[in-house]
Amino acid sequence: MLKDWLRPFVRPLPQWSPVAINPPSQLISATLRWNGNVADVTADHTVASLNPLTIASSIDTGGHALLEYSDSAMGKTLGVLHLTKTGSIATEQSSVTLYSVLAGEHHCLGWPRRSWNAWLQNRSMIRNSRSNHLNMAPAAAQQLMIAYLYPRPVVLVSVDTPDHRNIFPMDLIGPLERSGLFSLALRSTNVSQAVMRDARQVAFSAIPATMKATVYKLAEHHKTPLQDWSTLSFPVRPSREFAIPVVAQAPRVRELSIVHSQEIGIHTFFLGRISSDESLTSVDQLHHTAGFHQAYRRKRGMPFVEI
Repeated sequence: MLKDWLRPFVRPLPQWSPVAINPPSQLISATLRWNGNVADVTADHTVASLNPLTIASSIDTGGHALLEYSDSAMGKTLGVLHLTKTGSIATEQSSVTLYSVLAGEHHCLGWPRRSWNAWLQNRSMIRNSRSNHLNMAPAAAQQLMIAYLYPRPVVLVSVDTPDHRNIFPMDLIGPLERSGLFSLALRSTNVSQAVMRDARQVAFSAIPATMKATVYKLAEHHKTPLQDWSTLSFPVRPSREFAIPVVAQAPRVRELSIVHSQEIGIHTFFLGRISSDESLTSVDQLHHTAGFHQAYRRKRGMPFVEI
């Protein structure tokens, strides 16, 4: 009993919680505010790079803006990111605005636990900097966790050409609704990055929550391409238009025609248009959210199913 009471004071919350959610989820909303203007960007913002931490949206605020994440049921603001415009991307008849994250704060934990937990997490990141795969400063990682207040779906991205095949997990994806574009932010060191830029076609499979362990193991293919589709531990099938192998039991499969790509910091930011979208079954899917968000929901008796 004493150990349970002491744990929050000596051990930080996990940065990320893998959770099961049946989309579309309306539990969290995202709002952009600037110069007296307000826009719902729940389906119109995404992470374009981790370092520097960059947010993309179809909305151009012209300068500074606030990105707020709120609990839709309670109407409570859970976190805020302070943004400033750093550039834009023009593609065909659409444009996307890029924002640098200047600062951020969340309200999922009360004071003083909020500050103490951040200190514990930051200390852990500094101590383990060599194994920190995010390559981010602790302050930026805290800001990224705020962006994950909106749970991010995990998908398996498939690439297939005569000379290269691969499948790997990603969660830095999302729609930019007003522009009609969909984005992926892929670390530029990924072995398939150049192939994706040339082939301009990918497919991605939504992942049943029950496949978490299998999906995490495929992270090795960020560095090493897949040798043969038959070596996978699950069946695949061809996607509808591009015939790219996708997860046979995926509840949703989308194909993306890439129209633009550019490097932003350590990531390559891909923009494309959905060529096909197959919604096949309704099941809980693998998502990632911030650990302090799951703690907030657990305290109120409404946690996500953690897996």
